[in-house]
Amino acid sequence: MLGAVAAFILVLNERLNRVIDRSQELNAISDGEARTYLKADVPRLKRRAALLNGSVFFSVLSAIGTSLLVIVAFISAFLQVPHEHGVAVLFIVSLGLFVVSLGYLALETRIAIHEYDHH
Repeated sequence: MLGAVAAFILVLNERLNRVIDRSQELNAISDGEARTYLKADVPRLKRRAALLNGSVFFSVLSAIGTSLLVIVAFISAFLQVPHEHGVAVLFIVSLGLFVVSLGYLALETRIAIHEYDHH
């Protein structure tokens, strides 16, 4: 799971970089009329960036939870302490955080697709 979350964070960062690049391109346009028309996309880009940032945040929390799960499992096994309930709770929390991250990505994707429908 940790590998999948790490790969997912890379995908999110790539999407976020594209949004930032697009925003910088819009800000670099000097033509008044074209700039005004294109500047209408800035609030949408800010919303997308915020959603992607939230998605990255919850993915990182999921990765931290998964890492803690592995640490708890190994330490508990080493100390011969029952750990099934604790590991199960950490796994559920980590998956829940990942689901929230996916939800943020779904919202961002919806905005991105809506953007292409209007061009």
